[in-house]
Amino acid sequence: MKIKKLILLAYLVPFTMISYAQIPSASKQIEWALMSIPEDSREEATVLGYAGDGALVTLKKGSNQFICLADDPKKDGFSVASYHKDLEPFMARGRALKKEGKSFQEIFDIREEEVKSGKLTMPDKTTLAVVTGVFENGVPAKTKIRYVIYIPYATSASTGLPESPQTAGGAWIMNPGTHRAHIMVTPN
Repeated sequence: MKIKKLILLAYLVPFTMISYAQIPSASKQIEWALMSIPEDSREEATVLGYAGDGALVTLKKGSNQFICLADDPKKDGFSVASYHKDLEPFMARGRALKKEGKSFQEIFDIREEEVKSGKLTMPDKTTLAVVTGVFENGVPAKTKIRYVIYIPYATSASTGLPESPQTAGGAWIMNPGTHRAHIMVTPN
């Protein structure tokens, strides 16, 4: 029996070590997550990132309006984000529903109902910035930023914005008429 346990342990340890090795150090996660906000706001921002076991944790507690999210080591490519602290209940609810195994549409529908009922707070104007790219030689490269300006229940008629991009980098409204209505801006 002991031999079977040792064989199983010998088999599992390399896989456990591989998964832990993929998570960058806390200092790297913080450095990269802060790429999504202006330099003069970085010192006081909060950063959420990943512990050695893959759990989302607070890596840096801040005091300003920004919450930054480190790159998820389980996903391909590079993606970090930042958002206004007033958006945290909405974001946290989405993460909780995802952890429960809900699909994108289920999460959308549940949060829509919860915002409408007042159970979930959705600020009337908040922002999200997302920096995406690839990893080259272990560091983020070829990065691009996009901005999301949440304006719940806004429409093309109420904003004058088109519902799809009309020019490269042009602003447009996505998810119009819903709790998740937002202006998309993707600079070239």
